[in-house]
Amino acid sequence: MSNKKQLQKLELTWIGKGEEPKLEPRILVENPEYSYGDPDSENMLIHGDNLLALKALEQDYAGKVKCIYIDPPYNTGNAFEHYDDGIEHSLWLSLMSQRLKILETLLSKDGAIAIHLDDQEVHYAKVICDDIFGRSNFLNSIIVRDSHPSGLKLSSKDKTIIKTKSQILVYKKSKELRLNPIYQRRYEWDTHYNTFMDSDLEKKSLKNVLIEKGIISSDFKIDSDALKNKKFREFCFKNRDKIFQSTKELPEEAREESSKNRDVVFVYRDANGIENYALNGRRLFPLSKSIQDVGIDGSVEEDFAKLLCDFWDDIDFNNTQNEGGVNFPASKKPEYLVGRILTLLTKKGDLVLDSFLGSGTTAAVAHKMGRRWIGVELGEHAKTHCYPRLKAVVDGEHGGISKAVNWKGGGGFKFYTLAPSLLKQDKFGNWVISQEYNADMLAAAMAKQEGFKYQPHETTYWKQGQSSEQDFIFTTTQFLTVEALDSIKDDMQPGETLMICCKSFQAACKGKYNNITIKKIPQMLLGRCEYDKDDYSLNIINLPVNDEHIDRVEDKKAEISVQTIRDKKDDNAQTSLF
Repeated sequence: MSNKKQLQKLELTWIGKGEEPKLEPRILVENPEYSYGDPDSENMLIHGDNLLALKALEQDYAGKVKCIYIDPPYNTGNAFEHYDDGIEHSLWLSLMSQRLKILETLLSKDGAIAIHLDDQEVHYAKVICDDIFGRSNFLNSIIVRDSHPSGLKLSSKDKTIIKTKSQILVYKKSKELRLNPIYQRRYEWDTHYNTFMDSDLEKKSLKNVLIEKGIISSDFKIDSDALKNKKFREFCFKNRDKIFQSTKELPEEAREESSKNRDVVFVYRDANGIENYALNGRRLFPLSKSIQDVGIDGSVEEDFAKLLCDFWDDIDFNNTQNEGGVNFPASKKPEYLVGRILTLLTKKGDLVLDSFLGSGTTAAVAHKMGRRWIGVELGEHAKTHCYPRLKAVVDGEHGGISKAVNWKGGGGFKFYTLAPSLLKQDKFGNWVISQEYNADMLAAAMAKQEGFKYQPHETTYWKQGQSSEQDFIFTTTQFLTVEALDSIKDDMQPGETLMICCKSFQAACKGKYNNITIKKIPQMLLGRCEYDKDDYSLNIINLPVNDEHIDRVEDKKAEISVQTIRDKKDDNAQTSLF
């Protein structure tokens, strides 16, 4: 195979791909006015651009987030009140791709991400996610019925196929993920359970046994409504280990042995050493496997149940716009939906992240379910919606899943804002340190810029951050003299190294000690990343208002697309999906 053939790649491309900016790693600053509850809480509510916020989290949280659930703008062309949801297709792809790349780094090895979208972009997002998370790490697409065909939808039935669903793409980080099976209460009797077998392994008809014991009469019909009969229900629940149905799922060796002796129950052990039964070449599957704890986190005691799969049509999306005590029409997801996702992908104590927090649903649900959480929201509703909702949760709010998980209140959270850009341009166009930074903020920002963890030493002033056990960083706005440098050197232990970041220093300081590096700010930072930009959000594009305007917009898009295709041609012989 030629090198040219080997370079071929199936790829989704769009205008602006490969031109992503290098993000500034900002620090987070707590706003105590909006922090609430337990002062030692690790939960974080972050107000700021979610792309910059994710970059700010990357250093400390890479590989530590167990579950990410995001419900980003669907790019439907509708401008919602709180979200900019009318983005041109290429811009949507570009901005989502940047965010997903950082989200992938934040996931733990046993973690998973759930991305809630509709048909407008979900298939393009699937291709992006295959590239970022790996196609082999795709778990499934969960179909969620989120509406019903009524009202205005019915009036357009002759123009389109009415939409009543959305989708959740679920990806794992690696094969280390372990899912938690979810069971739903079963209201109808599964008529396949028709065999009764006592301790002597003698096969009997379930109906005959029930008649013999006086549970039912001979004319009783064991159909899907049988569970409505209290005596039938109680008998089956109590005798769950003696009632069976037959299935094809049987190891080959056990199938052969069972088939040799017709109508004789054959006992075998599976790969886990668990005793199982077979009859006439089929496995006898006990009713006990279909009696499970149901509800969020198995919060409801065991009942007749069925395994929840990839089609969720039982969650009520009506009247959720005021859930949690805050109004957020058109895009709020029910707490029960998020609770089900967290049940599937996490356990108590795990860290959950939502970087499109909206009204705060994910954080509220994670809090009630005993998970740690980080929520990011750009809009002012971080304060007007998320803060009061989560404050109410800490105080013991009773809505949503509260009753299901027996939520009584407790815990807390800290409210953070993104620090302003470290560098600004003055009136002459020169890059200078932002005047909004005090000494502590500057020290923390420089530590993050240089890959150090900011943790000032209790007694040694120049040990402001560490990158390893013996590597330190020190940032000062004062003029660094040889005397000050000598004093620091005398205080250092053998094997220790130090990076000093300062605005200016005596010429004799440079290179004086091999284990001390001196850098000048802001010059050391220039060219590293994009400074003085605070908004990477998904912005509203004004929608066309008439046919003439639509034609001009479409002609312009076509013109740009054709030119871009010409510009993108190269020698790699790549195959592209548009």
